[in-house]
Amino acid sequence: MILSMRKGILRMSLFVVACFVSLSSVAESPRKVVCIGETVLDILFRNEKPISANPGGSALNSAVSLGRSGVNVYFVGETGKDHTGDIIRSFLHDNGVNGSCVRQYEGMNTMTSLAFLDEKNNAHYSFYMTRPRQREDFILPVINPDDIVIFGSFYSVNPDIRKQMKKFLDYAHERGAIIYYDVNIRSPHSSMMETIRPYVFENMKTADVVRGSRGDMRTVFQCSEADSAYVKYVAPCCRYFISTGGTNPVIVHTGTMREEYPVRKIKTVSTVGAGDNFNAGFAFGLIQLGITRKQLIKGLSPKQWSELIRYTQMFSQNSCMSLENYVSKAFGNKMKSHH
Repeated sequence: MILSMRKGILRMSLFVVACFVSLSSVAESPRKVVCIGETVLDILFRNEKPISANPGGSALNSAVSLGRSGVNVYFVGETGKDHTGDIIRSFLHDNGVNGSCVRQYEGMNTMTSLAFLDEKNNAHYSFYMTRPRQREDFILPVINPDDIVIFGSFYSVNPDIRKQMKKFLDYAHERGAIIYYDVNIRSPHSSMMETIRPYVFENMKTADVVRGSRGDMRTVFQCSEADSAYVKYVAPCCRYFISTGGTNPVIVHTGTMREEYPVRKIKTVSTVGAGDNFNAGFAFGLIQLGITRKQLIKGLSPKQWSELIRYTQMFSQNSCMSLENYVSKAFGNKMKSHH
């Protein structure tokens, strides 16, 4: 009987230890960022000649910069079962991005983008791809409260995958994630605006933070400046709106505050990915400052906003100093020391 009691006590002790280990691992699990979007191989041209080729796509650029900076980051997307897709998946892995949620399709050619740099190093794009006949549901990681989701661009309003995108956004919202929406609709898609504009508004209603560029003002909101876009279109959907426009000041609207943040002028090599890295900096800042969704909903202080915008500019400006679409590995290593 004594032996039986000892065995029972031992089993109970092991159970308690197992539960403690399990709870500890959950408690210590770092917040993650989930970036969802298209995969592209960006071929960069200057003076009509190709000068570099980099894996890209708006959300992918954000993911790579966060991965290089030591953030727990997942990329959700799709590639073809082709050589270009292999290059992109290997690149994600090599830069600290979890690519287990990238779906591969037979019969799909991974997208290629030709980006032509003008005299100011601003890019003008042409896109080429073969789409799969039928899209399946996205492969998703488990999303926990206060994880951060970055999404946007045409991928987020593409009618071919709108059902899957809406399902993902609803899931992320229900799980208590901070949802960051970069509108990022380029002028080549302006002919589709009547079809996709309702999806833009659905996205804004789901989002906690919306970012729009000067191009988005014209293409999507048909406005020439951020204040009218916020009042007429964004505010009824989402409280927080960040407007960016190259070297112009960053403008933040919160419903109770309108603040401008000057942009330090730098000598750029390429502006490809500047906005994507702005987004990465915002997510990095949320994690670094320990800002939760509950705090965001309650309202942030001017100091917190100033710090968040400081991170966005650090990431964005560093990415403009090379032909890559992301922050440098040296910059990323420096950011790792902030954790």
